[in-house]
Amino acid sequence: MSFFSVCRATNLLHPREQRPVVYVVSHINIVSPSRHLYCDHHPRAWAHTGSQETPFYLRVGHLLPYSMSDSNTTDFTNPSTFILLGIPGLEAAHVWISIPFCAIYAIAVLGNFTILFITEQSLHEPMYLFLAMLAITDLVLSTSTLPKMLSIFWLGSKEIGFHACLTQMFFVHAFSSVESGVLMAMALDRYVAICCPLRHSSILSVPAIVTMGSLVLARGVLLVSPFSLLVHRLSFCQRCLISHSYCEHMAVVKLVCGDATVSIIYGLFVAFMVVGIDLFVISVSYAMILQAILRLPYMETRLKAFSTCASHLCVILAFYIPGLFTFLTHRFGHNVPHHVHILVANLYLLLPPTLNPIVYGVQTKQIREKVLRIFQQKGI
Repeated sequence: MSFFSVCRATNLLHPREQRPVVYVVSHINIVSPSRHLYCDHHPRAWAHTGSQETPFYLRVGHLLPYSMSDSNTTDFTNPSTFILLGIPGLEAAHVWISIPFCAIYAIAVLGNFTILFITEQSLHEPMYLFLAMLAITDLVLSTSTLPKMLSIFWLGSKEIGFHACLTQMFFVHAFSSVESGVLMAMALDRYVAICCPLRHSSILSVPAIVTMGSLVLARGVLLVSPFSLLVHRLSFCQRCLISHSYCEHMAVVKLVCGDATVSIIYGLFVAFMVVGIDLFVISVSYAMILQAILRLPYMETRLKAFSTCASHLCVILAFYIPGLFTFLTHRFGHNVPHHVHILVANLYLLLPPTLNPIVYGVQTKQIREKVLRIFQQKGI
């Protein structure tokens, strides 16, 4: 058994494998003479003296045990652990990056718990029930990823167990689906409130909202559960390095040695069933809302009607823009710097939980007044 240092993924090709290599070599304890090792910008960089191959340059980082048998032919179904590399290319700045991430998480937790604890009966209206659903979803999303990110940034604790990785992957994708569904339901609520105001309370009753929330949750769980089952059956190379700061489906699938076509196609199917359908419903709802607003006789009335949708539109943009960027970069953005991709992927999970309570707290009079009363009672 030998040990080598791992830092980040690289786009360079191994001279024999002709495939991207994610390992970086620095400190070798036991070196087999049959292996050719290269280091980048290191005073003791070396290659096997008998090698005629083109030098292969890599960078340095976290220790990982590695068998020196030929990795081209060695793979296994269930690795015991994965290594999360954090934000590749920005390892030296991990501590500094953790500061805003920690602040964002603190704001997200405080803000969303504030939304949940506003329990006055007058706030038990459709929009506020949806806000409570959104707050719970945001807490699950941020809590399932950020503590591990901070342990990577602060402690260098990059290992994550195979089943823990699959569990994190399930929560990330299932509750991203739930959040998308809740945003779609909120768009329908805005449509009914503006286009059918007299029927709003009868159409969106509390039982109807609970049913919608249950269906959204069931959709997320049922669609995402096969991800873990499909990944569990795949064969992974010994290089189980996830070039990401959390376990995400496509980042894990990239480590597969064999054929991952079924898993990739199913991922596209889930993306269409969730994002495709939800965005279509949201777009149609807002197109009809816009038509209804433009038919109003007075500009003041139009602005007031539009202002009721402004906060929801901000939340939609904050959720879908980073998400779509991450999704498209995985498949087509080969020229996008990898650290940019990972930073945006992190913002996709951290920005909405932080912005949602702030946006709705500022825009919604009842929530704002309730929060102010709480502070006044405490003498703040």
